[in-house]
Formats: sequence, C-alpha cells, structure tokens
Amino acid sequence: MSKVSIDIAAELARLADLTIFELRAEWRRLHRAQPPMRLSRDLLMRGITYKLQERPLGGLSKATLRKLASLKANTDVNKPPPVPVSVKPGTRLVREWRGVTHCVLVHADGFEWSGERYGSLTLIAEKITGAHWSGPRFFGLRRLTGASSKGAESGRAEI
Repeated sequence: MSKVSIDIAAELARLADLTIFELRAEWRRLHRAQPPMRLSRDLLMRGITYKLQERPLGGLSKATLRKLASLKANTDVNKPPPVPVSVKPGTRLVREWRGVTHCVLVHADGFEWSGERYGSLTLIAEKITGAHWSGPRFFGLRRLTGASSKGAESGRAEI
C-alpha cells in the first residue's frame, strides 16, 4: 500500500468517530464553504473524503472541468430537456376539453386550430384552457409522471 492510501484510510477511520457537528466543521475547513442544508452524515463524509483524496491524487482533469462547464452553461437546471414532438404533417390531434372536442391539424411548419395557424401546441392549449399548459402533454403526446397525472390529464381533479 502506498503512503497516500494509508493516510486516507487513517482519515476515514478518524471521520467515522466524528459527530455530525464536527463533520460540518471539517467540511467548512476543506471546502471553504458551508455544507448544504440537511446533508446526511453519509454525504458529508463522502464530500470530505473526496476532498481528502483530491489533495494528494489531484482533482478532475482540465478536459473534464471544461466539459462540465460547457454542460452547465448549456443547461437550465430547473427546466427539463425539450422532447421533440414527433408527429407527421397531416396528423390530426383530437382532445376533448370541458365537453368541447378540439381538432388540431399538424402542418410541416406549425399547427392549425379553428382556422388559424399557430407555431406551437402550447399556444393552442393555452387558448383552449385559458391557463398555461404544455401543448404536447395536453394533446397526449407526453405524459406526466406520478399519481396526480391522471386528474391533470383529464382536466378534472381527482377526489
């Protein structure tokens, strides 16, 4: 075993004996920042262990750091990646909303509803419902996940 691995093993044994408050102090010392709120003991130890290994063994490569930076710049964390609508021109999308049946004709450059052209299904869904809806989800091209999706999809609340 090398000297580095022995030192890290000794540090891990030392960390196992620390209280959560001492682990938070160790995080602050190594990361020079407050630990995230409500971080579990296990995750605190993992973050501290990474920093302990990073010092003697080196961190991420420059190429990896550049890749992460470019991914971060091109991604909005709160917004899921767009899913392309895969319907062919000529397709008719039909949705009943509050007793009225709505038909949308898909064109190569947009959608037609009630004799008017629209650039997106979301605009049509908003006109129909009077509220913001995902157009593909409203017309059944994408589904919500979770138990509440059934009521939202049908336009009625589940009781």
